[in-house]
Amino acid sequence: MKVALFGGTGFVGSYIVDELVSREHKPRLLVRPGSEGKVSKPEYCETVSGDIHDDYAIRETLYDCDAAIYLIAVIREFPKEGITNELLQFRGAQKVANIALEVGVKRFLLMSALGTNCGPGASKYFKAKHLAEQAVKNTELNWTILRPSSIFGDPRGFGRPEFCTMLNKDMLNLIPFPGFLPFPAPSFFTGLNPFNAGSFSLSMIHAADVATLVANVLDDDTAIGKTLELGGKQEMSWNEIIKAIASSSGKKIFMMPVPFFAVWLAALMLDRFTWFPATRDQLQDLVQGNTCNSRELFKQYSIEPIPFSVENMDYLSK
Repeated sequence: MKVALFGGTGFVGSYIVDELVSREHKPRLLVRPGSEGKVSKPEYCETVSGDIHDDYAIRETLYDCDAAIYLIAVIREFPKEGITNELLQFRGAQKVANIALEVGVKRFLLMSALGTNCGPGASKYFKAKHLAEQAVKNTELNWTILRPSSIFGDPRGFGRPEFCTMLNKDMLNLIPFPGFLPFPAPSFFTGLNPFNAGSFSLSMIHAADVATLVANVLDDDTAIGKTLELGGKQEMSWNEIIKAIASSSGKKIFMMPVPFFAVWLAALMLDRFTWFPATRDQLQDLVQGNTCNSRELFKQYSIEPIPFSVENMDYLSK
């Protein structure tokens, strides 16, 4: 099967490319000029130079393919550079879906996100993902939508750092601390009660498991027209996640209750600067938690999920 990938040079995309190649599929990637070195297994891939704003390059990427996978996501907006949730996550997916129909590519997988919605107070990220889902659903494509929770795994130099790498860098290295002293790691709480600080949970899922699920779904006609939620083996609280990251990277920490409102106010003033570790949207989505139960999905495809553990985050110490 020849598969067109959009966003295939990123962290998750690299794992999906590897999985497709292992199944003897032929990936064809749309690659931005300057990102040629970010293609995993380049000897087994076809590439098209261009970006998501280039209709001709999109058509060339889709030409003669059997399926398309849209993975492009925005971690942080840079409007002056044309990097926004609306342009890349919504409009980009909408454009690729419509062109796929035009050139006869019917099978379409969209990587969305767990928690996606368009309700009052929804973040720009979730709104754009929601609109992308609706755009794909309103076509005659044989679509499947995948909604992963937070993804971890060795980024291997592909794309931006993944969830745990960013937390390790931005929250546990934000202030230089002597190694013999424990670092005060933030345990966020909403409202006025600090005793439930850091209790919100995420269903951390390994990128390799996401890739395996994507490849299985791609080959499974019974998945057409379905929205699938992807989460790991167990739910982990924020405090448990931070402690595991610290342990994997050899840091001593103690969890310090931090009111969400104070951090949000700081982000309001400072998140336009790239050195600030998180945006208002990211913080808002984080403290809401993000969990699901994917046991039946793993069972259906005979997958033993990789647990979120210190042993499986040894890349943080490198």
